Amino acid sequence: MGVLDKIRANQTGRLALKIGIGVLGALVIALGIVLIPFPGPGWAIVILGLAIWAVEFAWAKNLLEFTKRNVKAWTSWIGRQSLPMRGLIGVVGMIFVAAIVWASVRVSFGIDLIEKTREWLS
Repeated sequence: MGVLDKIRANQTGRLALKIGIGVLGALVIALGIVLIPFPGPGWAIVILGLAIWAVEFAWAKNLLEFTKRNVKAWTSWIGRQSLPMRGLIGVVGMIFVAAIVWASVRVSFGIDLIEKTREWLS
């Protein structure tokens, strides 16, 4: 019998575990969502939060499996593409991330990074 099974053995433990897993998963997912627009592991942190939820919630486990399947399919598809196509997908991805970062900084801080870059270059 594992640790989680021992906790689940009584009603209070089951409830405390559900609440604890729910809160911890929500905090990790919230952090990941905040970090998504910035370069770094935002999506990986969201998936980690989903994995935490999957310990206790069946719907989260199903969503995590769906996510894994689609990430593997996407990765496999990318790997089968020609080098120029992978380069094009990479460039489009970088443009998308740059647009998200620009919009996030513009909305959050009121700073137009394109304008600041033009000022800096001239």
